[in-house]
Amino acid sequence: MSTRLNKAQPYALGLFRIVVGLLFTCHGAASLFGVLGGTGGSGGTIPAGTWPGWYAAVIELVAGALVLVGLGTRSAAFIASGSMAYAYFTVHQPEGLFPLQNSGEGSALYCWAFLLLVFTGPGALALDRVFGPRSENGTAQDERKEQTAAVTA
Repeated sequence: MSTRLNKAQPYALGLFRIVVGLLFTCHGAASLFGVLGGTGGSGGTIPAGTWPGWYAAVIELVAGALVLVGLGTRSAAFIASGSMAYAYFTVHQPEGLFPLQNSGEGSALYCWAFLLLVFTGPGALALDRVFGPRSENGTAQDERKEQTAAVTA
């Protein structure tokens, strides 16, 4: 059973990345373009250039899209994680210490989900795998085999 789960791990991680990236992108699109209910469900948008909401929405849209397709995943996830940590501590935490008290569950979960992707990488089904670093032989596939061997050793 453990062997089967280990073989499926890159695909499960890839699906996790895709779902988290898609949801994060939707938040940014809703805030910037008023789609999917818009800001606060009212169909509105955040005025351009307002701090910190508009900048957060741009990070959500761009970083979310990059994570979704798996391009520059670690860097985009790092920026997204920091953005959500900032949101939690500046917007939610002053209302109460714990996420259940301050409605900060979403920010906290996104922060930790993106931080996980910083350390795990994109998993399967990612453009990083196509355009990723090359080994001495010149192929990304050889690089992946070396990384997999190092992890399983």
